[in-house]
Amino acid sequence: MGYRVAVIGATGTVGREIMNILAERQFPLDEVAAVASPRSTGDVIDFGEGGETLKVRNIEHFDFAGWDMALFAAGSEVSKLYASQAAQAGCTVIDNSSLYRMDPDVPLIVPEVNAEAIAGFARKNIIANPNCSTAQLVVALKPLHDAAKIKRVVVATYQSVSGSGKAGMDELFEQSRNIFVGTSSEPVKYPKQIAFNVIPQCDEFLDDGSTREEWKLVVETKKILDKAIKVTATCVRVPVFVGHSEAVNIEFENEISAAEARAILREAPGVMVVDKQEDGGYVTPVECVGDYATFVSRIREDPTVDNGLSLWVVSDNLRKGAALNAVQIAELLGRKHLQKAA
Repeated sequence: MGYRVAVIGATGTVGREIMNILAERQFPLDEVAAVASPRSTGDVIDFGEGGETLKVRNIEHFDFAGWDMALFAAGSEVSKLYASQAAQAGCTVIDNSSLYRMDPDVPLIVPEVNAEAIAGFARKNIIANPNCSTAQLVVALKPLHDAAKIKRVVVATYQSVSGSGKAGMDELFEQSRNIFVGTSSEPVKYPKQIAFNVIPQCDEFLDDGSTREEWKLVVETKKILDKAIKVTATCVRVPVFVGHSEAVNIEFENEISAAEARAILREAPGVMVVDKQEDGGYVTPVECVGDYATFVSRIREDPTVDNGLSLWVVSDNLRKGAALNAVQIAELLGRKHLQKAA
């Protein structure tokens, strides 16, 4: 016996990826509903490779009663309107927006990192999915923290435009094309030109000079991994369609060598080490697209601090950073708590 699962925001970039991954991983489904805004109602989307199609349902009229899980991928405003409604109807919510991430009564889950925390979902019947840049970072940090206890993390992100949704991807495409044909193109989604450029701003600025994306990376990492870890971040938008990269510098309490870290990460769940000290012996965003893994490369010791390491972390932000993590949470929820599948 399987689950009745609703995907909210099923016509968006992350929503479609959730649908793909549910099919790819053969999630135990009795029924799946594609749910979106009124403007998408009646549209037809593909599900799986067997030719199955689903007619999109209107979120405004969708009844969550009798559904086991709702995977929300439609942004904070939609979650604010409908997530608690779904949860109160007995449908467990897995929310991809930032709305509930720092709520002390809502677990923030990356299954490879803090699976045991999912038990807290019963307080509100809601589970939060972390920010895309946080998810890949903590997957790489967790096994190293267990081995040598992390004191401080300094991370610079190189975030693809798909992190801003379809509008970000369209803007990069349009600007790149216009530059080649000699046509001007004013920024709309981003504050400056993104094509052939980098923008040291992801999301809006806060009072302390950091951006909201940087704040998310700091507070979410501490909530998921260890509140005692000091984290500082600089988040940069780059002209890449899919795949976030991170340059990570870590200071540990205990001694750990690059060779030890490499061996630990090779055995870590969700991690793929590609670390040859030669030209091209590392992973770039283009190579991670469509993959489930978080790739770690350029593992080396930092001689400027005691017990320091630097590394390069790359992942498909639409997969591990959003859709895959949501489906993994659903799988964990089913195995450990709902216990309905055959």
